[in-house]
Amino acid sequence: MRMYDIILKKRRGGTLSAAEIDFFIQGYTRGDVPDYQAAALTMAIFFQGLEPEETADLTLAMARSGDRADLSSLPGVKVDKHSTGGVGDKTTLVLGPLVAAAGVPVAKMSGRGLGHTGGTIDKLEAIPGFRVSMDNRSFLEQVRRINLAVVAQTGHLAPADKKLYALRDVTATVDSIPLIAASVMSKKIAAGADAIVLDVKVGSGAFMKKLEDAFNLARTMVDIGNQVGRKTVALVTNMDQPLGYAVGNALEVREAIATLKGQGPEDLRELCLQLGSEMLVLAGMAEDPPAARTRLEQIIDSGAALNKFKEFVAAQGGNPEVADREELLPAAAVLYPVQAKLDGYIAEIQAEQIGLAAMALGAGRATKEDVIDLAVGIVLKKKIGDKISAGETLADLHAQKDMDLTAVEQMIQQAFTINGAPPAQGNILLGKVSGSSVFQFE
Repeated sequence: MRMYDIILKKRRGGTLSAAEIDFFIQGYTRGDVPDYQAAALTMAIFFQGLEPEETADLTLAMARSGDRADLSSLPGVKVDKHSTGGVGDKTTLVLGPLVAAAGVPVAKMSGRGLGHTGGTIDKLEAIPGFRVSMDNRSFLEQVRRINLAVVAQTGHLAPADKKLYALRDVTATVDSIPLIAASVMSKKIAAGADAIVLDVKVGSGAFMKKLEDAFNLARTMVDIGNQVGRKTVALVTNMDQPLGYAVGNALEVREAIATLKGQGPEDLRELCLQLGSEMLVLAGMAEDPPAARTRLEQIIDSGAALNKFKEFVAAQGGNPEVADREELLPAAAVLYPVQAKLDGYIAEIQAEQIGLAAMALGAGRATKEDVIDLAVGIVLKKKIGDKISAGETLADLHAQKDMDLTAVEQMIQQAFTINGAPPAQGNILLGKVSGSSVFQFE
């Protein structure tokens, strides 16, 4: 078998066999296949696409390229959740404790933030003492004991994906739906879950800007999951403005805690209830999403979700008192309000611009080597549809001393569009893909 023949076959629109795909992935991971041949094949895939069977075979080959978590010793159906990335997305901090309190084991490996989207692991590290690394035995034991553990993803999980993504990033082949789907699902499959709930975001703060593309990606990932024996559901959700109000690591932890107390932003609460309901159904803990939602609402109202969060934080070495004493979390030295210049209604908020502004404050990374400031960030004071008067605060900047905030203030001003009439209100949930069904909500 030769890479030349595999590249030529795909360039001509042929269907690659599982053996050919495995030959490429294993060879590229070992270093036997050079970058120029891998780049040629990914470009051929970019233009010719992949059949569903090819995409599933690619996903499995990437999942097999490194370590695979074995969760079989844990009781129950293990359900994982993955978000395609957005601004202010702190759902795992709410969903993990909420679903675990309902009796569903959550054994999750999460990543760090890069670019304008945040990472769950960075947010958890804002909690004093919290450990994001542990050995496999301790990881499984914690899930067995409290139904929840969240750790940093290791470099040995689907290493082919890491290497291939770095290549795609510099060869203009990132935005290929089969390659994106295989990248996401290879890590989820290697992480060992029995079932997967996907949060596919679309809008100004998401990787997918068009609704059609988001549904295509959701459909492809659900097909992969089902083909490889993982029950998979995808929700397509709105990222045309930041999720919640807080953008920045410690600030998002505060907002997640408020949500677990039943006091969080409506859009964050709604999304967590929707995703959590799907997780409970896949785990066999509820008959349908409405029944699951009722149960999750009761868990929040009773305080059980907050108690599970405290238990989770303590189990991983953190200080559980952060749930009641937010002053224990890192705090920025400067609070700088950005004020509106016009009267009217908030018609649009460019979520990516807000994320980039938070990066400029130090809350995010431009490269994986960058050190972030866990305290800084942005707290919006207005969301789409809200009325505002000139001089009212659009957002508060949480910054450190001696920072020149002129450019960041300008970014915030440019992110907000104020019109004279109130806009139509959009829903957080735009659609659902499950099995052979695709639902697009009005």
